[in-house]
Amino acid sequence: MSFGLGHGKPLDTAPGVVGVSAEELGPLPDNVLQDPTSAWVDIGSWFPVPHQPLEIEIGCGKGTFLLEHAQEHPETNLLGIEWAGEFWAYAADRVRRRRASGSHENVRLLNADATEFIRWRVADGSVRAIHLYFSDPWPKKRHHKKRVIQDAFLAQVWRVLETGGELRVVTDHPELWAWDESHFANWTGEAHESPARGAGGYPERPFELLAYDAATTAGEGELVGSNYERKWRREGRSFYSASLRKLALAASPSSDRS
Repeated sequence: MSFGLGHGKPLDTAPGVVGVSAEELGPLPDNVLQDPTSAWVDIGSWFPVPHQPLEIEIGCGKGTFLLEHAQEHPETNLLGIEWAGEFWAYAADRVRRRRASGSHENVRLLNADATEFIRWRVADGSVRAIHLYFSDPWPKKRHHKKRVIQDAFLAQVWRVLETGGELRVVTDHPELWAWDESHFANWTGEAHESPARGAGGYPERPFELLAYDAATTAGEGELVGSNYERKWRREGRSFYSASLRKLALAASPSSDRS
């Protein structure tokens, strides 16, 4: 199925420059189960200025937030991850065109399952922020396991964030928000209240739950400033948001990939 995003014109993902190429990502090593660190990639090397802080957007769609956030924060490297190939290609083509005019060298696009990428490919404490905006609510009960927010995902988020780093979440789906909040509670309360965490060397409270501060690029009354938000805000939808800030680092659970 095509969404016709290119309007009949080919989309250029600029592999190796904007779109992350297969050669840059590389295959999973054969010994990844024995040594999970062997699969980590040096994401900074994908950018012209490797040492800049890294932020990841999960499900970047057409790339509106990514483009505006990158323009506002040239001192930050931004990796947008999109599973849907046509949306990934459209966003990458938008970045390529901005690069041609001399901007947005701090943005790369990866076509992948973001949860699996974070689980296997991202090093401990290497990310300053993860943005998760308007993820698929998977409303049918049999599909709830496909929702991004799960205890296993939050374990990996805690692992890859630097201390003080944030997971920033916005949705317009009330039932998904109730699901998210119930999982947040497992990671923001005292350890004896949260058996869902399992083992892993986490601090007593892995995350602090914070009110969401609107993105610096959001317009008046907006939270993110994405195409999706602007469309449904005009229709009068309600939005739900929060940030989880990683608290003091404990022994790393990096070997736990279950």
